[in-house]
Amino acid sequence: MAADDLTIVLADDQELVRAGFRVILESEPGLRVVGEAADGTQAVDAVARLRPDVVCLDVQMPGVDGLEAARRIAALDDPPAVLVLTTFDHDDALFQALEAGASGFLLKNASPERLIDAVRTIAAGDALLAPDVTRRVISRATAAPAPTTPTIDPTAVAAAAVARAGLTDREAEVLRLLARGLSNAEIARELFVGEATVKTHVSNVLQKLALRDRIQAVVWAFEHGVAG
Repeated sequence: MAADDLTIVLADDQELVRAGFRVILESEPGLRVVGEAADGTQAVDAVARLRPDVVCLDVQMPGVDGLEAARRIAALDDPPAVLVLTTFDHDDALFQALEAGASGFLLKNASPERLIDAVRTIAAGDALLAPDVTRRVISRATAAPAPTTPTIDPTAVAAAAVARAGLTDREAEVLRLLARGLSNAEIARELFVGEATVKTHVSNVLQKLALRDRIQAVVWAFEHGVAG
């Protein structure tokens, strides 16, 4: 296998689930599973020993669960990107995972293609959430009631926010697609451009808005009416 393969550790208490994830991930050129763990303690040990690029963590595991494991992994020197994969579709688990340092949260019923794309996305330093999860992040982040201005055209408000931020038309378009929960690969297909171009646009958006990651960018888009 190539030395520059993305390396992955899988942590799930069900051996059959780990085997399925391994088959999916290693069917993709450039992805290599280097270790497995059946609980959170084993996951932290495997990460510290193997230094993977990405660790895929289940939330519900015996002993140390995935959330605590994510916290411990985030505290390591040069930690890997953490992708939480779970059937536990509760908001508390989602927000605890993000607070614990996870870069992505994906439900286990996601397609194999989305799993592969999620691993590549967070390994590249981006954050990723499933579209339905993104909507819940937005709902929580924008829970405070906003003042109503019925006499102002929402489209004009959004255009003004984009102008103040100095976003180009293409950057604003990329931001709107981010707000729909699309990955870089999906945005590239939507706009008929290369993924490298999309990554550049996303980086420019984050820099101009002074935001940490794409999750914050999605929240900004909803708060300023750009997501519509």
